Amino acid sequence: MCINKTEIKIMNRHYIKVRAHLFFLGMAGLISISGCASFGKGIAEAVLEKSNEQDTRVCQVKGKAFDGIEPGLSNSASKTKVLMVHGVGDRLPGYATEFFEKLGGELKVTAKQSAYRDIKLSSPLAPEKDMGNLRITRLQNEDGSKELLFYELTWSEITRREKALLDFDNSGEYSFRRAEVNDMMKKFSNDTGPDPIIYLGESRKFILMAFSQAFCWMGLGGWEDLPKSGKHTCTSDKSYEKSMNDNFVFISHSLGSRITIDGLQRLVSMLDEPEVHSNGVYKIKAIDRVKSFLHDRHIQIFMLSNQLPMLQLGRELPKVTDQHASYCEATGDKYDLKAVKETSIIAFSDPNDLLSYAIPYGFVDTYLDSRLCVNVTNVNINVAKVIDAFGFGKVANPLEAHVGYTKDDRVVALIAKGIGNHHTSPIVKDGCQWTEIAD
Repeated sequence: MCINKTEIKIMNRHYIKVRAHLFFLGMAGLISISGCASFGKGIAEAVLEKSNEQDTRVCQVKGKAFDGIEPGLSNSASKTKVLMVHGVGDRLPGYATEFFEKLGGELKVTAKQSAYRDIKLSSPLAPEKDMGNLRITRLQNEDGSKELLFYELTWSEITRREKALLDFDNSGEYSFRRAEVNDMMKKFSNDTGPDPIIYLGESRKFILMAFSQAFCWMGLGGWEDLPKSGKHTCTSDKSYEKSMNDNFVFISHSLGSRITIDGLQRLVSMLDEPEVHSNGVYKIKAIDRVKSFLHDRHIQIFMLSNQLPMLQLGRELPKVTDQHASYCEATGDKYDLKAVKETSIIAFSDPNDLLSYAIPYGFVDTYLDSRLCVNVTNVNINVAKVIDAFGFGKVANPLEAHVGYTKDDRVVALIAKGIGNHHTSPIVKDGCQWTEIAD
């Protein structure tokens, strides 16, 4: 069969269009290394989207079994408190609403929802500085026997003023000169790219103060003990007796995972050396009270699009490392000096997310504070579908792979009910493979 010149030209044009689509997909992937935010259903997703296909996405869990939120929620003698820490990109209070409602549905605490509390954060170490916002929502089941307090930390206010330096580049004076798609990606980059850079500078200490304030408010009793609105400072000289048995869970995304770990390591250092880190603000009795509050506590941290290995580059090591046995084993000579009983990190990463990483063997001992007694479970999961892109090879949308964790039913089920236990969700049992890693 012969192909005429006209047909050859049509085929060439079609080939060029396909190559152009793939080029823009690659550009979207490159831009995504600046941080995390979603274009919605942009060009890359339009190329990749296929419907009505069998879900063959990978879900591999390697590490210790973990309980998730469910067991604590079922214990009437304690409250369950979840703190969400966002990653790069400008956020407004309420950004996590879709996620916590999805999480509440998995945990069956959707029958009642109280009007949220909004606290404008302030730290005693810098009372004049605005530290962002903490929004707390209470979710309950129908008879009130189960209660989840969801704390949503918004720290964008701290970096917003510095990022305003780039506003000129988003103005019509410059943006009209760009092609539409390039202009959209440039604005995305201007919003997300600066945050990791800013975090390395002066603003880092204020972001960590915001985290400490959020942690402090989690420790002060329950819903009735929270102010309804306004600017407030939480101090460690207040009583923690109401929260001694409460369950603390952290959920973070991208840079938020670094903030969470840095915030906990800063807290540990402050407890051991209050005169160095707190400028005398915190009294010794208050420090002892916080130590007692934390000492026998098991903390779970769910890190979405985990970036700890990349964000460790160029950073100083914690003061106490490579002493896990001494601090965390009952026979260790420093066991009584540990900060918490155990910290379980569950690190989620999509292999097609250009910004996420598993936590490799040996990372904890070398780069994390031994006093936190960290153990790691890695979750290798495709939150973005991998498809055949017109015969050019397998491909997945890198943006969806970076921001799609909170919408994935398996991720939500793992956070809610864990794996390797009797209450594991059916979607996890059927869709995830678990390999237990022995010590």
